[in-house]
Amino acid sequence: MICSSFLPAATQMIYDMGLSHHLQGVTFECPPVAKGQPAIVRCVLEGFQYSSTEIDRIFSASKAQGKSLYFVDEPLLAKIAPSIIFTQDVCEVCQIDTRCTQQAIDALPQKPEIVTLSPDNLDDVFQCAVDIAQALGEESAAFHYLAKLQSRIDGIIDTLRQHRAKLKRVMLMEWMHPVYNCGHWIPMQIAYAGGVDMLSNPGGDSIVTSWEKIKKYNPEILVIAPCGFMIDRSMEEIHLLTGLDGWKQLKAVQDNKVYLADYDLFTQPSASTLVDGISVLSHIFHPEICEIPNRLLTKFKHLPQEIEVFI
Repeated sequence: MICSSFLPAATQMIYDMGLSHHLQGVTFECPPVAKGQPAIVRCVLEGFQYSSTEIDRIFSASKAQGKSLYFVDEPLLAKIAPSIIFTQDVCEVCQIDTRCTQQAIDALPQKPEIVTLSPDNLDDVFQCAVDIAQALGEESAAFHYLAKLQSRIDGIIDTLRQHRAKLKRVMLMEWMHPVYNCGHWIPMQIAYAGGVDMLSNPGGDSIVTSWEKIKKYNPEILVIAPCGFMIDRSMEEIHLLTGLDGWKQLKAVQDNKVYLADYDLFTQPSASTLVDGISVLSHIFHPEICEIPNRLLTKFKHLPQEIEVFI
């Protein structure tokens, strides 16, 4: 059975579960593990280096006009002729959605099955792994995969409980300019890691959040993980935050508790990377009791307190 993944998170889970022998065809944004796979899904913004403000403007205008910035290489799709395509409807801004996928397959002589993965919370993400494996006729692979991930989460929770770890007042930003809070499964990741984000939107979309509201909330710990940005990319635009009025007065800044993190720990919702995100957050919130694997040490960075502020 041949499948194509129009969703990086699905691609990651297919490889994690040892099911990559079914996969032919991915998106241009799929994780490094899929290197060498033909890219069926493309984006008109590929190759351009836009600022956070420009990206927000372009995607907002596209959404308002009912247009997609993503497109399918239809000749390549026809050549691969998958029997299953995995796609999503969580965010038409971040990835190609079911509507665009359907338009691409309408002209195919043999119509593949579309499996839409649209999780709202962490439990839904885990269910997506089951849905993928079931579609490929290998359901048991998902249960072995998820059992290992649940064991990791249980270990973190047990550690926090044993040490009676104090809940940390946190904010995780999904975008810097304008500032977006975090939504969907991320608040649950924060909770499992021993924190609470009262500005978040559990189970729903992230939304623009005013700087005045953030200053009043005054988080103890601030985690900056813009969607689609790795740490180095975020550092290029950190002045968008450090130049804001009242930045230096935030408790997180004064206590030297500001961190940058790679987006794929949070907004690339494969089950394994989200559990990695929980692990990283637990270490950020409670470094004295929560250790993490060496492979995750490069996935986050402490923002120096003395960083230059641009006005």
